[in-house]
Amino acid sequence: MNTPSSRKRRQLVVVTGTGLTVVGAIGLWRTLENKAYPQGAALTVDLSQLEIGKLLSLDWLGKPIWVLRRTSSEVVSMIQHDAMLTDPQSAQSQQPPACRNGHRSLRPDIFVAIGVCTHQGCTPGYQPGIGFLCPCHASRYDLAGRVFKAGPAMANLVIPAHRFASVDQLVIGEDA
Repeated sequence: MNTPSSRKRRQLVVVTGTGLTVVGAIGLWRTLENKAYPQGAALTVDLSQLEIGKLLSLDWLGKPIWVLRRTSSEVVSMIQHDAMLTDPQSAQSQQPPACRNGHRSLRPDIFVAIGVCTHQGCTPGYQPGIGFLCPCHASRYDLAGRVFKAGPAMANLVIPAHRFASVDQLVIGEDA
């Protein structure tokens, strides 16, 4: 039967199916895109003067880069709040594969991240011993850049490619 109501139903099914296909394709693309991490021109950083518990802020490719020398107690304390995090295992995070661990770093004491909130691109502030707080909409990140569920940001901070050329020499932009 080719009645006006059956044509409208058929059109509705086609439009709905097309919409769901587009939404699914976008979701797949974003999931695959989230596995990438920034690489680029090498920036060498001397860590010999970076004190324990201090944050060094740099500019790399027009983005703020943070290098934090964490205390051993800060590294241990990060696992205590996993239940309050959106992605505690960093399964959906942008980071080098070698940083897919509980401390999201190549070395537990040195944390490297792009200092841009994953909600709307603001620059969070560092709260020593606690983590990072975005002043715009109160998204909070722990000392491994993992986002807390309570705020609007849904993704962990992005970790760029980096490697250690020596114990006190960090190279940002290149893989280990």
